[in-house]
Amino acid sequence: MNFGNLQKVIDGKRTYGITPHIPGGFITTDTMQKIVDVAKRYNGVLKLTSGQRVLITNLKEEDLPSIWDELGMEPAVKSQNSVKNVEMCPAGYCKRSKYNTIGTGMKLLRKYQWMEMPCRTKIGVAGCRNACGSVYSKDVGVIADKTGFIVTVGGSAGYNPRMADIVIQDITENQALNLVNNIFKYYKEAAEPGEKLGFFIDRVGIIKFKEEVLKGVLED
Repeated sequence: MNFGNLQKVIDGKRTYGITPHIPGGFITTDTMQKIVDVAKRYNGVLKLTSGQRVLITNLKEEDLPSIWDELGMEPAVKSQNSVKNVEMCPAGYCKRSKYNTIGTGMKLLRKYQWMEMPCRTKIGVAGCRNACGSVYSKDVGVIADKTGFIVTVGGSAGYNPRMADIVIQDITENQALNLVNNIFKYYKEAAEPGEKLGFFIDRVGIIKFKEEVLKGVLED
């Protein structure tokens, strides 16, 4: 599977784009240089995406297997209805952060990246209430504050925008991680195929949703 998306058809010629997986948007200079070199070799065009990734576009379909082989990287998205990415702010490098949530984000990424879901799903993580990375527009958000962690659900941008609901505030990191696990468990068990998390919450009601996902979270 080439993991390439058709981008444009001009005069009958098709061009494709690929998006390598870049955990949390953090990338080494060596890996970035490799992307630049490969893109240049295949006449690619680079686009920094809103999902903290690098899109390589203007590619020929027949070149995609060689490009992936030369990059030696995994695709950012492997299937449509899955956890597509975990977006993170640069908390450990930011003067405003209340907690270094890069580690929190990486824990979530290692557990949920590419996990199958009823619909495409995004996670946002931020080290303060500024919530850089549009965390309140993500399906699940984890935000650090001086008094503890905040977990939000149901955010969405795009064609049907929805502001996220706050499930709970002032909990520990471990409680926040357990809550995210409960959210995905309930979502996968009870949502309809193709139903976004926000639409699922609207259907069952936020009160019932909170009751279900908070079970056992605050118990030591």
